[in-house]
Amino acid sequence: MTAVARGGPEPAAGPEASAAEVAAARGRGVARLLLLGSAVSFGLMAVLARKLSRGDAAFSAGQLTVIRFVVGALVSLAAFRVRPALYRPHNRRLLWTRGVSGGIVVVLYFLALARIPAGEAGMLYNLFPVIATAMSVRAFGERPTIHLVLALILATAGVALVLGNGSLHLGLGAGEALAVSAAFFAAISAVVIRTMRATDNAPTIFYYFCLGGLPVALPFALGRWPHDPRAWAVAAVMGLAAYAAQVLMTQAYGALSIGEAAIWLQLTPLAQYALAAVLLGEPVSGAGALGMVVGVAGVAYGTVLGHRPRLPARRA
Repeated sequence: MTAVARGGPEPAAGPEASAAEVAAARGRGVARLLLLGSAVSFGLMAVLARKLSRGDAAFSAGQLTVIRFVVGALVSLAAFRVRPALYRPHNRRLLWTRGVSGGIVVVLYFLALARIPAGEAGMLYNLFPVIATAMSVRAFGERPTIHLVLALILATAGVALVLGNGSLHLGLGAGEALAVSAAFFAAISAVVIRTMRATDNAPTIFYYFCLGGLPVALPFALGRWPHDPRAWAVAAVMGLAAYAAQVLMTQAYGALSIGEAAIWLQLTPLAQYALAAVLLGEPVSGAGALGMVVGVAGVAYGTVLGHRPRLPARRA
């Protein structure tokens, strides 16, 4: 009778389980770094978009959205030409759903920015990770730990301090409704991305995001376009930053739960605030600096204590 038949442990179970745990931990670590890069790229995109919306050679919100999608689609096609294996569409229904919902998100958010201050719009839009975490309970059966919930609250409070300078007062007008709607559709997009990562890779998902979002944005891009070549060069960099941000975020969703990804996504407005101070010379307030510290502390707390402890393996 073998050792397993006598009730002893399987010889290979321990090393295999240990190797799997190490690989999973390494994957989560890489995913966190990807979300950090995504936050910086999203922040750079937003700062450049703000720069391009000013002055005589300013782009409209719809035009910037179209540029973002066109640049993303062209870079994706170039990547597929170099590495054809990157283009692997499987669940086309969800791919197109992601594209259309992502296009709606961008349009709604820019419409909100046209009606209310950027701080209010950004704070309301940044509710989407919280909404996505709630959706993940039903969609994936994910149960965030109390530490994860507390970390998300702490990180969100830091964002509120950064964007509101400690005194954010919101009304109930059309602009606020548009920003909340953008957050809702962004949460749907996050859940769809999380679902698709089991079958589709990040470059393919982003390509369909551009294809599905472009028809949504085109009606808002009518009117006279700027002709300054320097402005177009900056717009191209903005599109490349958006490409990097989306692909890195989508790739990270393959290894992290919606709840933990939501915490790391709170770094996006913090990065935007810091980059605006460096590149645009916007002032940094005391409340804003405190908010950055609180937000980063929330991310660190959720990363260290937010995961659900692994149950000990049963002996055979």
